[in-house]
Amino acid sequence: MGHALQSAWLRRGALACLLWPLSLLFRALVALRRRLYRSGRLKSARLPVPVVVVGNVVAGGAGKTPVLLALLEHLAARGLRAGVISRGYGRRSRACLEVGPASQPEQVGDEPLLIQRAAGVPVVVARRRIDAGKALLAAHPEVQVIVCDDGLQHLALQRDIELCVFDARGLGNGWLQPAGPLREPWPRQVDFMLAPAEFAAAHQGFSVERELAPVVCNGRAERTDLSALRGKPLLAVAGIANPPAFFGMLRAQGLDLECTFALPDHYDFSGAPLPLDPAMIIVCTEKDAVKLWRSRPDAWAVPLVVRIDPAFWPPFDRLLDAKLSSVHGSETA
Repeated sequence: MGHALQSAWLRRGALACLLWPLSLLFRALVALRRRLYRSGRLKSARLPVPVVVVGNVVAGGAGKTPVLLALLEHLAARGLRAGVISRGYGRRSRACLEVGPASQPEQVGDEPLLIQRAAGVPVVVARRRIDAGKALLAAHPEVQVIVCDDGLQHLALQRDIELCVFDARGLGNGWLQPAGPLREPWPRQVDFMLAPAEFAAAHQGFSVERELAPVVCNGRAERTDLSALRGKPLLAVAGIANPPAFFGMLRAQGLDLECTFALPDHYDFSGAPLPLDPAMIIVCTEKDAVKLWRSRPDAWAVPLVVRIDPAFWPPFDRLLDAKLSSVHGSETA
């Protein structure tokens, strides 16, 4: 997805207005699809354990992965065994695969690989998430909760809890694709919404703050403080939905970025090599590191961490406990 289009989605300018009639067609198709699922003409399937979907309604990513990792950490602290299912966006394989520490991002996707390495929980990818869920439970019958990476719009899989995540862009210009960033109309009913404080307050959600972790690591299993990189010539690389946001966070920490490379989301680093000066120190996102480390293990990955409003966890736990005690759970949204 081009950065020019994402920029156009932030306002109702000439390009967005030109595409607006197409967004009306998109809205009609979204509504029709939802009606077909509600009527039963399109079939949805349920897994035998509660399913928590962590997704968004804005195209181009909204910082779901750090929220998903925080959720997995919370479930582990409660003593609940969780697993993750994902489509594995950007992978070349169409097979249903379990992700392991040595998996290749081309086969399983960069975000599922990052999640597995960071959380150490079972992760399975498949084109259809219901297939991933069945395979995960067959291989790991001890799993009590399945967390679905993305999938708010994947109605073929029934869910018990929906968690919608927003970043600083909010709703953008508020229009549906292709005139705006929305995958479906908003507002729409979800169980929980996490967003930056101002947006969360306006939409009855819970606040989430994102910041860079104080410790960075490289592909050689070396670690250092992020502050130790201050005053050094840095080359920053980001193949994510919003590279400027990452670069801005680095500069806010007092880092001197001599050069930046804003790459397409899920960039695989297997095409034409970037002009990476071997003498320069590279900093990148965790998602980029799982691919970049194969050629540049010296690159420093800067994790993104989140602080979720503590008031979010009690109602989440109450709803999850109700689903854990129920055989059938809730119906598809």
